[in-house]
Amino acid sequence: MDGARAEAARPFALRAVDAATGSPVPLVEFESTHGLSWVTDNTGTAAVDAPELFALGGEVFFHVRSHGYEREPDGFGFRGVQVELEPGGEVEVRLKRTQIAERLRRLTGAGLTAERAKFEGRAEPAAAGGVFGCDSVFNATYRGRLFWVWGDTNRAGYPLGNFDTTAATTPLPGAEGFDPGTAPSFDYFGDGGGFVARAAPIPGDGPTWLTALATLRDAEGGEHLVATYAKIEPPLRAYERGLCEWDAGASQFRKVLAFDAGTPFPEGHAFEVERDGARWMYFGEAVPSLRMPATYEAWRDPSTYQPVEADAAFRDAESGRRVEHHHGCVAWNPHRGRWTTVFTEEGGEASYLGDLWYAESDAPEGPWRDAVMVASHERYSFYNPAQHPQWTGEGRYLYFEGTFTRTFSKTERPVPRYDYNQILYRIDLDDPRLAVLRK
Repeated sequence: MDGARAEAARPFALRAVDAATGSPVPLVEFESTHGLSWVTDNTGTAAVDAPELFALGGEVFFHVRSHGYEREPDGFGFRGVQVELEPGGEVEVRLKRTQIAERLRRLTGAGLTAERAKFEGRAEPAAAGGVFGCDSVFNATYRGRLFWVWGDTNRAGYPLGNFDTTAATTPLPGAEGFDPGTAPSFDYFGDGGGFVARAAPIPGDGPTWLTALATLRDAEGGEHLVATYAKIEPPLRAYERGLCEWDAGASQFRKVLAFDAGTPFPEGHAFEVERDGARWMYFGEAVPSLRMPATYEAWRDPSTYQPVEADAAFRDAESGRRVEHHHGCVAWNPHRGRWTTVFTEEGGEASYLGDLWYAESDAPEGPWRDAVMVASHERYSFYNPAQHPQWTGEGRYLYFEGTFTRTFSKTERPVPRYDYNQILYRIDLDDPRLAVLRK
C-alpha cells in the first residue's frame, strides 16, 4: 500500500460543492500545511498530486479558502478538511455560502476544467481563441446571436497580447433560458494563427477600448452593431473618443467619427426604455448618464444626445451606510418588475474594488437608494460587472459577470488561471435577504 501511495499513479480529487445547492464551486483554494495549494476549476475539482502527501499513509489537512464561501472552524479556529489520500480517490467538501450571489463558473481563459481533466487522466481542451485572460465585457444581441467584446487580452506565447479589442459570438439561450451548468461556447473572431483578431484596429497609437455596445435599426429596418471607442495613451488616458460600427464583411469595427472635445458621449452598458410611445437607448454604468432616440440615425448625430441626471445615493439597506458606486450595469427585470443595477463599490471593506451590490428602482433615473451586498472578494478586484438580461429572461435568477483581477488591489500573487478573467455569478431574486428592498 505504501508503494502505491508513493507512486500516486492518479491524483486525489477534492471536490468543492455549495452546501445549499449541491452545485460545484469554482475558485476554492485548498492549501496543505507545507504551503502547496490547488484551486478548483469549473467542476469544483482540485486534483492533489504532490507525491510526498501520498507517501504519508495517513490523514492530510488542507486549509480551505474561497471568496464568499467557507468551512466551519474547528476548535482551534482552522477552517479546512482532513482526508486520507488514496490515488484516484475523491471526496466531496461542502462549503457554506456566506453571500447572496452564487458563483457559477469562469467564462474565459485557459484550463476551465483542467483539474478534472488531470484527475481523470484526459486531455484538457485548448483555450478557445488562445485567450488566457481578458478585461471587461460588453454584449448585445446581433443577427440572432449574442455578440461579445472584451478589452486587453492575454495569450500564452508572450506577455503582450491583443490590445485592440477581442470579439466573439454565442448562441442565444433557448426557450428554457440559460443553463448554468453549461458554459457558453465562444466563437471568437480569430487572426488565422491560433489567437484572437484585433477586432477594433482604429487608427492611432495605443490600445483601442470599446464601450456602449448596442444594436440599433435604421429608418429602413437595417440592423447595426455600434459602439463608442477610446484610444488610450499612458497612463491610461483616453486622448480620442468616437463612434465605430461593426463591418460584418471585414469582421472588425470601423471608425465612423471622432467626437469634438467636450461632446457628451455614450459609455457603459446600453439598455432600451419605452416611454410615452417613444423608444430611447440609455447608456451608463451603475446608473444611466446619457440617452438618445433608439435609432441608428440618432446615434450618428451627437446633437441628439441628452444627458441623464440620475438620482443616486446608494446606502446599505440594513445599516444606512453610504455606498460609493463604481462601474456597474442597469437592466429591467421582469421577475421583480423593477429596474435593477449590479455595481462594484469604490473603497469597499474587503477590497478597494471587490464588493458587489444590488439595488432596484421604479425608473432608470432613480431614485436609487437601498442596496444589498451580494458578493465580496477579499483583497482582490472584481470590477466592471455586466448583467445578462438575455440569460435572465423572466425567471427568478439574475446573471452577472465581472473581471476578477489583482489590479487595483494589494494582492501581489495572482490566482492561477483565474486572474484577469471573467467569472459568472447568479442571484436568486427570491432570496429573503433581498426583501429589505421592498420596504
